Formats: sequence, structure tokens, C-alpha cells
Amino acid sequence: MQSIDKIKLYRYRIPCQTGVVLRKQPLVERQGFIIQLERSGKMGFGEIAPLPTFSTETLEMAEQQLKRWCQSPTQNVEELYPSVAFGLSCALAELEGSLDEEGAFESALLCDGNMTTFKAKLAQTGSSLAKIKIGFDAKQEGVLANRLLTEFPQLQLRLDANRAWQQDQAVEFAQQIAKSLRSRIQFIEEPCQTPSLSRQFAQLTGIAIAWDETVREADFCVKKEPYLNAIVIKPTLVGSLAKCIDLIQQAHQQGLQVVISSSIESSLGLSQLARIAKQYTPESVAGLDTLHLMKVQLVRGWNGSSLPLADLQSEFIEPIQFA
Repeated sequence: MQSIDKIKLYRYRIPCQTGVVLRKQPLVERQGFIIQLERSGKMGFGEIAPLPTFSTETLEMAEQQLKRWCQSPTQNVEELYPSVAFGLSCALAELEGSLDEEGAFESALLCDGNMTTFKAKLAQTGSSLAKIKIGFDAKQEGVLANRLLTEFPQLQLRLDANRAWQQDQAVEFAQQIAKSLRSRIQFIEEPCQTPSLSRQFAQLTGIAIAWDETVREADFCVKKEPYLNAIVIKPTLVGSLAKCIDLIQQAHQQGLQVVISSSIESSLGLSQLARIAKQYTPESVAGLDTLHLMKVQLVRGWNGSSLPLADLQSEFIEPIQFA
């Protein structure tokens, strides 16, 4: 690796909108780090933001590892915590010019059950892809999915259950959806508490599934299976850019769709995810619709967002000494 002329490290704290909950834990503030690398006048930025209750490493663990790397930036990023590896690899990719500038900013339309609002959004965007967060009330959510598929014949659905259901609950959900409509569900992300139960659910109902949490298990191997349509990659939770690209290539070789997905990064990290999605998964709509959970943008704006943009000198960011 070529030498780096300057390294700057920052910590950020962004207030979140009220009501953001991660695995029953309120998220009132999103915290993370921004690293700025400079070589021959060229800048590279990366965001390191472990996601509470999801990441294996804590914010403090990530900070300690980051400081060590900044003092001696020769350690292979592949050996670092996933969030650290991802943020550093993005900064290095920007320095090297290997990350394309153009991003894919389209997202599936989120439907929370308010049909009036959803119809208005659909008319405004002309989208043909919607997403529902499920896993709370199987019957009610199944009724909603059936209604969307019935009322909007051009619509396809993605559903995200986060391993919330036992198999009988997942089957109850499916029973609310007409069999003739089920093929328009692109996939349900991890409907059941284990991959084995999710496979059984797919076989019983004919509804396709996608791996999300399973992708991050130590023994995960990309493998085409009956009813498996996609894998979901959350780079902050998976690791370096190289590791993510390798997973993408393996999946594409086996005919699986890949969805790049957010771990509630700031607009800086989200815009990099949009660039990764455009460069490596151009045929698939990414899952990056989380900026609305925050009250400001950071360093780089998200295409079309009206949220205020905070720079490195703002009240939301503080420099970190590592020498």
C-alpha cells in the first residue's frame, strides 16, 4: 500500500428522529467516526459506525482499533472489525480512485400501512417496488401485503422479518396472501428464527426468501437453493469493501440477486453505499432509505434530501487525537 500523507479522525453524534428503535432499544443519537486520508492532495473519506445491538464490536472497541491503525496504517484492513474494515476500505478506495463517483439513489417505497400516503408516494415516484417491515402481527401484515398486491398490479414487494417469527406465524402470514399473487413477492428476508425453518416456510408457501443475518454468520457460504432469490449485504456489519465485492461476485455467479443495505449510516456512508450499489449491483434496487431517521446530513449530501448538511467544523463533529 502506498504511503498516506495525512490522517484525520473525527467522532460524530447525530440526533435521531423520535421513535427510532433497534431490537426494542431506543436510538436517540447515531454515533460513529469519520476518517479522512490524504495522499498527494487527494482526499478519501470513510465512515465507521458500529450499529448498536447488531454489530459485534462496540463504539469504544472500534475507536481503539481505529486509533491503532491511524498510528501505523499498514495493518491489513481485512483483519479489523467489520465496521472499521468497511470504513477504512472505502477511504482507501477513494484515494485509489477505485470507487466510482456515480450512485444509485433509488429505494423501494416503504409502506407502513397508511394507504393514502403510500398511494401519493407511488403516484409521485412511479415506483414498481415496495417494502414492508413485518414480524409483529402476522395476520394483519399478510392482509396488508395482499391488499397492496391486489390494488397495484404492477407492484412487487420485498418483506423484511428479521427472524421474528416461528414457523406457524410465518405460515399464518402467507395464508392471507392469494397464491396467485405470491410470485410478486421478490423475497422475505429471514422470515423465521432459523435458516432451516425459513427454508421449510418457503417450501410450504412457495414464497421466495433472502438471507440477511445468515450472510454474517461465520460459516456462511454463498449457495443457490430452492426458493432463495437474494442475499442482503450490510457492509458495516459484513466487513471490507473487498469482502463485500467477493460475496457479490459469488452470488451473481449463482444467479442470486444482491441487495446492498444500510446499517443507519450518515449521509456520508449512505452515499458511498449508493456508489457501491451502482458499481457492483446495478440490476438491483438497494435498501438505503434510512436517512429520514436522522436530523442532519454529514459532510456529503444525499441526492434529493432537504435535511441540513453539517460539515467537519459543525457542532455534530469533534476531532480525535490519536498520536
